[in-house]
Amino acid sequence: MSKFFINRPIVAIVIALLTVIVGLVCLFGLPIALFPKIVPPEVRITTTYTGADAQTVEQSVAAPIEQQMSGVDNMNYMYSINGSDGSLRLIVNFDVATDPNTDLILGQMRETQASSQLPAEVNAAGVTVQKQLTSPLMLVALYSPHGTYDSTFLANYAYINVNDRLTRVPGIASANVFGAGQYAMRFWVKPDQLAKLNITVSEVTQAIQAQNTVNPTGQIGGEPAPPGQEFTYSVRAQGRLTTPEEFENIVIRENPGGSVVRLRDVARVELGAQLYNVAGRLNGQAAANIAVYQLPGSNALDAAAGVRQAMTELKARFPQDLDYTIALDTTRAVSEGISEISTTLWIALILVALVVFVFLQGWRATLIPLLAVPVSLIGTFAFFPLFGFSVNTLSLFGLVLAIGLVVDNAIIVVEAVEQHMEHGLSPREATLQSMAEVEAPIIAIAIVLAAVFVPTAFIPGITGRLYQQFALTVAISVLISTFNALSLSPALCALILKPRSPATAGPLGGFYRWFNRVFQRANDGFVSVSRFLILHWSLSLGLLAAFCLGIWGLGTRLRPAFVPQEDQGYLYAGLQLPVASSLQRTRLAAQKVEDVLKNTPGVEKYTSIIGFSLLSQVYNTYSAFFFVTLKPWSERAHDEQYDAIQAHLARELRKIPEGTAFAFAPPAIPGVGTAGGVTFILEDRAGRDVAFLDENVNQFMAAARRRPEIAQITKTFLPG
Repeated sequence: MSKFFINRPIVAIVIALLTVIVGLVCLFGLPIALFPKIVPPEVRITTTYTGADAQTVEQSVAAPIEQQMSGVDNMNYMYSINGSDGSLRLIVNFDVATDPNTDLILGQMRETQASSQLPAEVNAAGVTVQKQLTSPLMLVALYSPHGTYDSTFLANYAYINVNDRLTRVPGIASANVFGAGQYAMRFWVKPDQLAKLNITVSEVTQAIQAQNTVNPTGQIGGEPAPPGQEFTYSVRAQGRLTTPEEFENIVIRENPGGSVVRLRDVARVELGAQLYNVAGRLNGQAAANIAVYQLPGSNALDAAAGVRQAMTELKARFPQDLDYTIALDTTRAVSEGISEISTTLWIALILVALVVFVFLQGWRATLIPLLAVPVSLIGTFAFFPLFGFSVNTLSLFGLVLAIGLVVDNAIIVVEAVEQHMEHGLSPREATLQSMAEVEAPIIAIAIVLAAVFVPTAFIPGITGRLYQQFALTVAISVLISTFNALSLSPALCALILKPRSPATAGPLGGFYRWFNRVFQRANDGFVSVSRFLILHWSLSLGLLAAFCLGIWGLGTRLRPAFVPQEDQGYLYAGLQLPVASSLQRTRLAAQKVEDVLKNTPGVEKYTSIIGFSLLSQVYNTYSAFFFVTLKPWSERAHDEQYDAIQAHLARELRKIPEGTAFAFAPPAIPGVGTAGGVTFILEDRAGRDVAFLDENVNQFMAAARRRPEIAQITKTFLPG
């Protein structure tokens, strides 16, 4: 094989160039993420049973859907969250190896089977089945710098002008507006007037529905028409009512005496918001916060860039005194991490080049291994689409490690060729002789290294998916470097190597003489120690046992964890008031949390969602949630690091007496859960009532708080 490429070096060079070109093309088309695709796909089913309480939703809506959803292909588990506002959120978690699109289709089919068992009001409102992650990718805040617009206007501007544009961005699954409800015509009925006129609310509702309709009226002169008809006109009649005055004129009842009871006689009509159960703020100022959710499997960086571009385009059409800011961008950690690892990769390449140059002591000999390195590393990306890999921290870590491995094969070839050239052979003859000697060892090295890394790819579950890409990246790069060592490296050796003068000559001669002398002493010392340990094998075994015991001792002291918690540039905060507390109380308590965030060093901006909890995904009047964006890593002082900020917030938030306020980290792997730490669900297998489950949940939490390894525990089960 090597002889073929030595005789035809152009073929070897062309293959190497094609490898680099294909690798670059694949690289620019690969998704970029913090971690590989290890997040299990989730399908989210949402609907609303207007006016129903949480228990009614659970019994009449969640139970029929769950019965049909049970046993869907490749499902891990499912759980539902039922809110006192009539909302249902059912999350179905699938195996990590499944296709999210297939899971979505299967979930949609199962939900359709349950539609006949759902209340008519639920079917009329609609049931949504979609795939998306739990935590938002970005948070865009619309605000009025001088206070010209209130939260209702800001939220509806987002609904009308921003939402549709953001959902058309590639990689974005949905956009949810926090701030206020959509515009709606509000009818504030007067109970005393209804009682006096003997009118019920149902009559008022029926009158509104009957008179606020679209009335198609057909055509004039349409076919069939009498002979000679020259024109056809479409008749346009008044459609749905639009102004409060038009709604006020709706007739509720016609009395026998000829008098008419209109809507304005029994109700006050105004244009307001559909819901008033949530409020959004940015740095304590009224805002409409748009949570943008990523489509599973998409490129996070491309999706975030698309959102920024879309908002830049939309800003050109904003009215005066309306502006926006990216209140939260979870991709900053991805960009920073990829940038740091890329820098490490370049540093490693430079160090390898220096080491190779110092040891080989010639630019021609150094050039051959350095040309083999980029071919092996860049060519690895050509295999990423075949395995469904992405460019992430683990794959780049694998390339950093592979630099030292892929350069070895080329160095072996160069050293073997130069050794034969020192005995008077020409470069081509020396290369042929050398490859006959080292070809088999190079292949053996590749097989051994592949045998070390490839088995890691077969570890099942999320852990296996996490380390699979790292292992295969190293293995693929080593195999490519092996092929290069059998093709490109010998071809280049035959082309560019020449007999050279002693390395001690030239401007670096003094340095080479000193280095060779020191290296020879170190080599002689290593050989002497090795000879001593071979002769005294019992001492060698004792040292080996001592090292093993030391490794075991150090290993037991390390804290076990799946993925370490790192500074992602943002954190979360939550506020929980006693059950049934009003939104006004929650708003006042949230202002105290905002004061703490405002005075916390290292905090850049914070977004408040009052009336909502990301942990439970439920709207209620006694919860608030805060997205806290920290300053960029380079702008933070030593005392403004992540752990210090979180400790400061934990200390200050405990002082708020109105409720339980706490700060916590986002999940270490975006998309796996809502918060860092462990999430688990306590089940009532006995089928008792809600009070029984609540009592046992409180007992469980009391016992958990006494555990020293648990720093903080929070429940999302609120039966009030």
